Amino acid sequence: MLATLLGGFVILYFACVPVLGGNLAFHFYLMLWITMASGFNVSSGFSGYMPFGYVAFYGVGAFTTAILVKKAGFPVLAALPISGLAGLVLALLFAPTLRLSGIYFAIVSLALAAICRLVITNMPEAITGGSFGLQLGSQAEPVLSFYVMMVVMLAALGTILWLSRSRLGKALRAVRDDAEAADMMGINITRVRLYGWLIAAFFPAVCGGVEAWYTNVVDTETAFNTLITAKTVIYAVAGGLGTVAGPIVGAIAMVWLDELIWRQFPLLNLLILGLATVLLVLFLPRGIVGTVLRWRPGWRRYVP
Repeated sequence: MLATLLGGFVILYFACVPVLGGNLAFHFYLMLWITMASGFNVSSGFSGYMPFGYVAFYGVGAFTTAILVKKAGFPVLAALPISGLAGLVLALLFAPTLRLSGIYFAIVSLALAAICRLVITNMPEAITGGSFGLQLGSQAEPVLSFYVMMVVMLAALGTILWLSRSRLGKALRAVRDDAEAADMMGINITRVRLYGWLIAAFFPAVCGGVEAWYTNVVDTETAFNTLITAKTVIYAVAGGLGTVAGPIVGAIAMVWLDELIWRQFPLLNLLILGLATVLLVLFLPRGIVGTVLRWRPGWRRYVP
């Protein structure tokens, strides 16, 4: 019931932003970061992996949409699901790295993201646009892309809410906590990890496609910027990994904080935001939601 009420409020709030003349760009990227942090939560919070190369899915999704629209003449709304499929294909190619763990997996995923960027950069200019990237021409529709981003965010949150209550989600947590014990209980560790990995890869790929549509341009410098992974990790950790609400709260809090700092101290934006992140990690190591649940264990029944 609580999830339904909160979901209704979220839909109403974001649906009214274009109608009431709200800051479209700010709320678009707020939804994007909520989706990115929630997807990352599946990989890290549920599965126990820390993919520092998470931006690879975002970048591949962005370029897939741009190429299909600009070069193949696809309608944008038809290209976006294919971008999600491209993210799934890339996740399958990366799947052998799931044998690794800890810092080894993190470093390898970062290296693979760099390889993806180099591959796209060195592809024929007629396909990817070379160093100048691709412009989608007259495809820009900020309001429509805003609402599509809202649908993607709601789909991501609905999927992760289902995952948290499903047998797959419980199996992912069991494997994360003790893989050997999970194996003894009959859980197919390889399959469970792969399913979680695919879910984590799909949504950032679609986000990349929608963002390319919204800005009407895509290039390797922005689509594969490591800052995308950094922000995703910070927002997810700030709220608290392992819960549905954590990345949502973390993204909202940190995006608003980033916007406030940018307005007041534009030249010191990254410095102050970095200090705020360090303080948050030092004093709230479990994240905002994780710390609240530690103080109020009884609230776990209300917080997914």
